[in-house]
Parts: sequence; C-alpha cells; structure tokens
Amino acid sequence: MTARIRIGNQTAISCADPLEPFRFAVHNGFDAFEWFSDKKEHDDGRISGWEESDMDAGARQWVRDTGAAYDVLFTVHAPWQANPLDADGIPLLIRSIDFARDIGADLVNLHLYMDDGPQGFVRALAPVLRHAAAAKLRISLENTPQTTPDDFTRTFACLAELPDVPAGVVGMCLDIGHANLCPSTRNDFIRYVDLLDGVPIIHVHAHENRGDQDSHLTLFTGPSQEDDAGIRAFVERLQRRSYQGAVILEQWPDPPQLLVEAATRLRALLEYPSAPGAGPE
Repeated sequence: MTARIRIGNQTAISCADPLEPFRFAVHNGFDAFEWFSDKKEHDDGRISGWEESDMDAGARQWVRDTGAAYDVLFTVHAPWQANPLDADGIPLLIRSIDFARDIGADLVNLHLYMDDGPQGFVRALAPVLRHAAAAKLRISLENTPQTTPDDFTRTFACLAELPDVPAGVVGMCLDIGHANLCPSTRNDFIRYVDLLDGVPIIHVHAHENRGDQDSHLTLFTGPSQEDDAGIRAFVERLQRRSYQGAVILEQWPDPPQLLVEAATRLRALLEYPSAPGAGPE
C-alpha cells in the first residue's frame, strides 16, 4: 500500500486576513497546513502577517481542535530570522516549538545555514533539538537556493554523532523550488533529490520557478504547465522513499483556487482520491 502523503497550504504575509488561508484549507478538504510566523510592520503603520505571540491560549486551542476535527496535520515554519547561529535565533526557535506543541503540530521547519560549516550549525542547533524532543516534536531543515545536497549529507553525518538527541527528531524539508535554483542543479531539481545520499526527507515544500528567481509559482502553472514530467519524477522519488508526510504548497495565488487545482492534479499523480467534503466557512 502506498504511504499516505498529505497535501496542504501555508499562511501568507500577502493575505490581509492571517487566518484566511487556514479557513481555505479546511473548506477545501486539505489535510495539511503550515503556520509560517512572518510578520511585518509597514512604514504607514499597516501590519502584515502574524507571529506566535498573536495567538493566546484560547486561539491555540481553537486551532488544535479544528485540526483534530478535520484531520489536518499541522506543521510550523519558524521565522526566517530564526538562525541558530545568531544569538537571537534560538529564542525564536524555542517560541516556534512551544507554539507547535500547543496546536498539536508534527514538526517545526527552519532553514539550514552553512556559515560555520556543518559542525558549527549542528553544535548551535543541539539545544533546539533537545527542546523539540522534550515536546515530542520533530525538526526539519530546509534547503535554501544556496545549500547543496552535499551540505545536507555532511550536516546529517554530524547530526548522527549527537549523543543525546533521539533518532528521528530531525530530518530534511525538501524545497523543490529552491533545489531548482541551486547553482549545482539549476533547472534540474530531480538531480538535487537524487544526490541526497542517506538524508531523511520528512517534509516537502512545493513550488515552481524557471531557474531565474525564487518566484514561488503554484504547481502546474510554471514549467510543468507544458510538461509535468518533472513533477511525475518527483512523485516517483517520494514513493520510492516510502515518504509519509506533507507536501505544502507554498503560495497564496490569485485566485487561491489555483491551490485546489494543484492539489487535485497532485493527488491524481499520487493515485489518491479527491479531497473529502468541504468543512465550515
């Protein structure tokens, strides 16, 4: 039997109502959703996005209960500023882990930074991994356009040497759009996947680009609109790995219905049935 792969979307700083993407996910039968803590105050006083401190205990319980009622797997994307190599990064990551625990999420995602090499990153990340393990959460490390497959191979070799972090606490978030921009695999994200020797993929971010910029095009609206061979090959790679997790569509397109169309086509490739009945408005 094919492992279950969930499909969902993500909060978006471009959306005026921070909760609208979540309501959209529930209403359209998505079975995964990612909360990306990303907040900005504009020069004119407007505020876009949200962060964990915006949700009190009651709001967190509502999110948890709604997710349980509609079988939605939650993940949390830590703020982009949450770099464990920086002094301010660790508290941000701890805050994201605590939020994820409160809403019943599966994992917290952050970017891999290679400024101090794999050993330096792993050393800085160790207290975050211990906090996640205590909260019964996993950590996923996401590739940026600058990080290579070799960076991940070396980092996970160092992670394997940590003596006090249980197995399975940390894995990779494979971002196929970023893989398509990596200088060593530009316009060939499948080659990026194939070079991930021994790296456990536990989370996926899905978007497209044409190898020129991180444009976050919705699946099947970029290169795969004309030829979906790359997406088919990617699905085959996931199934070969017996991947069990979420594929997060990382955009809020206009119109948002493009997300439903992308999820429907992706489910068809995964040989999954259509989404279940719609939830509440």
